[in-house]
Amino acid sequence: MTNANATFTLSAFGDEIADDVETQLEVLNDLGIGWLELRKAWGTNVLDLDDSQVSKLREACSRHSIKVSCIGSPVGKSAIDEPIETVLADLSRILDIAETLSTGLVRVFSFYPPEGASQADYVDRSISRLKQMADMAAARGILLLLENEGGLVGDTPERCLALLEGVDRPGLSFVWDTGNFPHSGVSHAFDRGWPLLGSRVACVQVKDALVGDQTITVAGDGDGQIPELLVALRESGYGGFLALEPHLKVAGQRGGFSGPDGMRRAAEALRGLMTAAGCQETAIAGS
Repeated sequence: MTNANATFTLSAFGDEIADDVETQLEVLNDLGIGWLELRKAWGTNVLDLDDSQVSKLREACSRHSIKVSCIGSPVGKSAIDEPIETVLADLSRILDIAETLSTGLVRVFSFYPPEGASQADYVDRSISRLKQMADMAAARGILLLLENEGGLVGDTPERCLALLEGVDRPGLSFVWDTGNFPHSGVSHAFDRGWPLLGSRVACVQVKDALVGDQTITVAGDGDGQIPELLVALRESGYGGFLALEPHLKVAGQRGGFSGPDGMRRAAEALRGLMTAAGCQETAIAGS
């Protein structure tokens, strides 16, 4: 059954297309995607952009009639032993940038445990940090989105749930990355994870991967169970973004790259799956 309240708005990580911002935005215009996920601009991580670069980016987005959907920050993608003062200072800068670019969403991570240590032993410590981060963001009207990823404390559906339940703050929700669970070795990620996390999902990042050899693929060609996820999102009345993060040429700890053609392939694949699942894409204003 199609839920009339469900809306599916495509966004895309611009740095997956090119380093140059103008090229990023031109490709998004060509693809009919009106929202930019900001992780890097001109090859510089969002955390390292200065005020003049942020203003230049805002002006470029305005010229191309594109808005920033979410800040893909690197906060929390660091050692859990890093001083919390450093983490909060970085987050404060990211929140400044989010406000300047008029977005209320910021992606964060759950920290790396020491080498050789068990993630399970660091759940409580990650929760303590995420609580402080969520409170800081909520005080400024911004929602943090916790992303699942291998190697971090929040790598499996069960540990992601433990973190979210432990934090229990309105300033923290979950961003489901469709490729990261299988890339981390989680089989049947939707079957296993949706009953636990579905009610907490505020955003979805779209790529796909094979559990066996960790090959990154376009949506539908891997083990991420994206068709099943789309149906569940539709039936639940989902109202968030589907953010394209294909990683088709390069997939690394600090980002990925697909090129313009790769992003086109990724958009076509996702739109095909959306059509098959009965998902209606939100039209771009003025289109």
